[in-house]
Order: sequence, then C-alpha cells, then structure tokens
Amino acid sequence: MDLVPALEEPLKKVLGPPTAKVMAEHLGLHTVGDLLYHYPRRYEERGQLTHLADLPMDEHVTVVAMVADARLHTFASSKAPRGKGQRLEVTITDGSGRLQLVFFGNGVHKPHKELLPGTRAMFAGKVSVFNRRLQLAHPAYELLRGDSEETVETWAGALIPIYPATAKLESWKIGKAIQTVLPSAQEAVDPVPAALREGRGLVPLPEALLKIHRPHTKADIEDARSRLKWDEAFVLQVALARRRHADAQLPAVARKPKPDGLLTAFDDRLPFTLTQGQQKVSKEIFDDLATEHPMHRLLQGEVGSGKTMVALRAMLAVVDAGGQAAMLAPTEVLAQQHHRSIVEMMGELAEGGMLGGAEQATKVVVLTGSMGAAARRQALLDLVTGEAGIVIGTHALIEDKVQFHDLGLVVVDEQHRFGVEQRDALRGKGKQPPHLLVMTATPIPRTVAMTVFGDLETSVLDQLPAGRSPIASHVVPAADKPHFLARAWDRVREEVGNGHQAYVVCPRIGDEEDDPKKAGKKKSPEDEAEKRPPLAVLDVADQLAKGPLQGLKVEVLHGRMHPDDKDAVMRRFAAGETDVLVATTVIEVGVNVPNATAMVIMDADRFGVSQLHQLRGRVGRGSAPGLCLLVTEMPEASTARQRLTSVASTLDGFELSRIDLEQRREGDVLGQAQSGARTSLRMLAVIEDEEIIAEAREEAATLVAADPELEHLPGLRTALDALLDEEREQYLEKG
Repeated sequence: MDLVPALEEPLKKVLGPPTAKVMAEHLGLHTVGDLLYHYPRRYEERGQLTHLADLPMDEHVTVVAMVADARLHTFASSKAPRGKGQRLEVTITDGSGRLQLVFFGNGVHKPHKELLPGTRAMFAGKVSVFNRRLQLAHPAYELLRGDSEETVETWAGALIPIYPATAKLESWKIGKAIQTVLPSAQEAVDPVPAALREGRGLVPLPEALLKIHRPHTKADIEDARSRLKWDEAFVLQVALARRRHADAQLPAVARKPKPDGLLTAFDDRLPFTLTQGQQKVSKEIFDDLATEHPMHRLLQGEVGSGKTMVALRAMLAVVDAGGQAAMLAPTEVLAQQHHRSIVEMMGELAEGGMLGGAEQATKVVVLTGSMGAAARRQALLDLVTGEAGIVIGTHALIEDKVQFHDLGLVVVDEQHRFGVEQRDALRGKGKQPPHLLVMTATPIPRTVAMTVFGDLETSVLDQLPAGRSPIASHVVPAADKPHFLARAWDRVREEVGNGHQAYVVCPRIGDEEDDPKKAGKKKSPEDEAEKRPPLAVLDVADQLAKGPLQGLKVEVLHGRMHPDDKDAVMRRFAAGETDVLVATTVIEVGVNVPNATAMVIMDADRFGVSQLHQLRGRVGRGSAPGLCLLVTEMPEASTARQRLTSVASTLDGFELSRIDLEQRREGDVLGQAQSGARTSLRMLAVIEDEEIIAEAREEAATLVAADPELEHLPGLRTALDALLDEEREQYLEKG
C-alpha cells in the first residue's frame, strides 16, 4: 500500500544504515511503508504486568517487572581460574511469577549498578531453562523512570506497544524507529472505496496506522485492528476475485462422458457403491467439466476418504470425451503406487490396444525420471499419439519433450508440494487450457481455503468409506516413563505375531555428514538433551533389529535410496515379506498396505500436526484396527507435548488443522507454495476472522464484476500492486 513516495522512502535514509541493515536482514523491512505495516504484537500497560507465569520457551519475550533481589557471585572457571569469574543473578517478579536473569563476566557491572531491588524495567531476551528453572540470560533492558513532567497517572495508563522483535533488535528500539516514521502515515493511500468504508463504519487508513502504533485507549486499538484486518481481507479477496473473473473468460473444451463409454463400464465393475460424499463431489466435478471454461477445483478430504476414486472417475470421463488426463504426483514412490492401484481398479479397461483388453479400454502409462530409455520412449509415443488416455507421473511429465495428443484434465495430488511453475508448465501442454483438479489430504479449514485458494471452488470429502478401521493413538512419554517405550515395542511384536506389519518413522536418515563447525563446541548436559539430533532411520533400525525387535524382519526406506531399491523395499513390505519398515516421511502420502496395523513415530514432537495425521493414515487401512504410538521426550507442560495430545485425541483432520492453525499461524500450515498468503496476512487471523473474510469476498466479487480493471479505484490498484509484487503476481496468475 506503498506506491506513495513517502512510504517508499528507504529506511536507510530515515534511520541510518546500521539500523536499516538489521531491519532488512532480520525483519524483512526495507521501506517506511514496510515499517508502518510492522504492527505491535500486543500492548503492555505500565500499570498491568505481563504474566511471568506463562512465558513461552525458546521465544524472544518482553516483560515488564520489578527487581526483587540481585546477587553477585564469584566462581572459578577456565577463563578465570582464581575464582575471579563473576555472575550476577537478578530475580524479577510481576506478582504472577518470578524469573531469574543472569549476567556474566564484564556484562555484570552496569546491571549491578542499575538493577536495584524495587527498580521497574522492561526486559527482553530469549526464555531458556537452567536447573529446571526459567531464565533470561543477558537480557536487554530499559529502566522505566517516570519523567518529572509526566504525571504518574498518565504514565501508568500509557499503552506500550510490544513489537515482534529479534535478538538483534529489541521491541523498544523498533518502537523508537516507528516514532520517527509515523508522520508519513498521513500520506498512506486508502485502498478501500469511500462508500464501502463509510458503510462499514471503518476509520480512514492514516488514522488506523496512527492508532495501531500510538493508541491512547483500548478503543483506539480496536478501531485500528478492525480497519487493518478489513484491508488485508479485502485486498486479498479482490486479487482472487480478479483471477476468478479472468479464468472465467478463458475458453476450454467441454468434456462430457459418452453415455455407454469407459466411465459406465468402470462403474459397472466396481465391487462397492460410492459413498454419498463421493457421488456429490463427482457430480460437482462433472458439471464443471461440461462447461466451456476451465474447471479450477480443490478436492480435499481425509486420508482414505476415496479422493483417488473420485479423481479417476473424472479422468475416465475426460477420456470418454476424447481427451487425455494427466495426474501429477509429488514422488516416484507415489506415482508408481497410483499407477498400480489405478490399473488394478480398471482391470481390462486399462489394457487399451492389447489382447484381452475391453473394447472401451484405454492405455494407462506411468512416466518418472528414473525409467529406462526404452520404456520412456514408448510412454512418450503413447501420449503423443493419444493411445494412452491416462498418464501418471512426477515432475518428469513437465519436461519439454512430453507432448500430448489432447490434454483435457490435469489432476495434481498433494498440491502443497508442487510449485506454481510446474502446474503452469503442465497446463501449457493443452491446446486450450485444460481443466484442473487439485487434491490434498491435509484438510484445510474453509476459511484458509477461501483465503489461499479463493480462486478454486472447493469440494470436501469428509466421510470415510465403509470398512475402514478406527485408529487408536497414544502419546508415549519416553523420558518420564521409559517402561512405556518398552511396552510400545512389545505391542509391535504382538501385531506381527498376529500376522500384521508395522511402520517405525524417524525424522532423519542418519548418513548425513556431521558438520565440523558444530562438532567443536562443548555443550552442557542440559543442552545435550534439549538439542540432541533427531533420531535417524539407520541407527534406529540397527538398534531395533539387535534389541527389542530381534528376530523380526526389519527393513529401511528413505529418500536417498536408489528408486529401484525403494520400489523393491515397498514391494516386499506390501507383499508381507517384511515385518517392520523403518522409514522417513517418504511414506507420508499414498503408501497403501492394508496389512500394516501399527505405527511408532519416534521424536513425534519434531513433526507438524498435519504431517502426523498424514502418517497415521497409513495404518488401519484394512479390516483390523490401527494403532499409532507417538514417542516423545518432551516434558508434559511443553507446547510440543500438548500438540501431540491433541493429535492423539481426535481423528478428525479438519479439527486438527484448526488446532494446528491456532498454534502455528497460517504461513507454516500453508507452506512455501502459498507464500502470497504468508506475507500478506499481518493482522488477519484466518480462524478468528472467518466472517470478515466471507464478507470481504462478497464485496470483492461485486466490485470486480462491475469494474474488472479497477479503473475507478486507483487506491485499490496501488494496494494490489504492493500486495502482488512481481513474484506474487505470477504466483496468483499461475495458481
């Protein structure tokens, strides 16, 4: 919102090079406008103290508290062997809890003079644990002295903005910098049309910026927040509405299935009936395919809700209508697996041009980077002649050499793993833009879907097909209760004894080169426990085979193995020849072994919520109930442990992704692919602000329908240009 010279002024000129450099490197702030849009995280009231009782571990915090006592200790150390080492321990309190501050060496002199009992100050530092107590080591601090002319009343009532800060730049230094640039806020160009602003009772933008950084009352903060949230939602929704509008102008070939073609033949041979959800979603997709504009649909559903079946029926419909369909998978293992399961589901319908193939049959080919030259040549030939109606592949499908006879539909599996360029390259292979179906097994709450995939229509599969078994999940606290871990391995043996198989998942492979820079530093035992490297597949497999799982057939699977070896390991596991597969997250998506009933996830706290949910979906795929054990050494009170407890408590992916969002904010959940959303949401919290997003979407749609080029709204155009700088503009166009 900064195509205004005053807001475009580089910070270097205004604040001087040293400060500007730190702001650019650590906070990504380059211009006056960037700094004005760096909002306070919260406000400290001088009369009201932060609660020391609920400090988050490992985060930079700012607290306002009073010094209770301060003691200087001397000790012997390697640097000061004759007992000349000095350590200042200061205890501060805010009535809700106490916190230890420590200063060492030459750093003790100034705080020893200044931090006398009874002194109040703001302290900033990173919360760590020492001897089981929370502490701040070498915090930066600023004493709170009431200036004589400032009466105690106003001084205690003032709201002190606390900014998202870094170790290099404390909150109050950011505050001082903002004080310097605040006058420029008067020149901010308002993106919201005046009629809309007045209709919603929103304050003008310059006033909102002033009030967010320098509020006099809590009402000021509310006014500013409502206004700034609305801006974010509205500008983003206008961008998405313009994209939907542009897409609706594109031509596409309508694809209607033949009445007695491939799709009918396929449905006739299905051994089960589709769930209601599958039927409803299929109808939405078929309606879209029958129009002369490209379909853009997001299909989301739980692991195992039958998304592949829905996608396959859409692909068959397109083949029926004379086109070809391509399915893009994120890994070779997954592409091979989709290929196998689709050929299996189709039977002789997948044997087009072969003896024994059905008369409506087509050919289903697979294309991956590690294929042999002859097989690859044949697959490419089948695509260009139209012999193959369906192709399943990895990024290899996107290469220039790959040409289609008539590409009608692109299905992208696990959307968040695919860059925009890749989807775009594949869509460019159609004579006219092909229809697009995006699938994801990470259930995304509706509001996130609206904010990020607002240009896609969304279909949701939330019913599990009949016959899927429940999965029991439990947290195994390995540090507090080591006998629980021993019991976990007994459970694995019991499952194998009953004729089933098990997965053990670890965060890393284990043959990485040790970083010599890191190896040189000596660490305290506390550090060791806290910072030990994540457990590795190769080490764990070795320990299990020699120890608790001795006598069982244990194999490993990870991303750095040769594709043929990976495939061979998966085949042996699928055939039941291997009892226990120790793997990294390569098994996270799409691996289907109904006989595998147990999963033990080591260092489970090192995985995200949606990843744990995806992994867990690998068990309980057959008729026997599944078991998932989340092993962690994190203490009970930690947020990591709470996260695991929430995963263990529900199997509902939508519920979990809400929990995930509340804990991690949108950016992480949406991953790199959605960088546009990550950087543009500063004030808007997707879950809480559901209504604002929905209303903004309606207003944006009305406005774009009336004025697609925004000719009458220069302020809004300016704001869009700022939101959609080059890279994001492309991101949105390619989507």
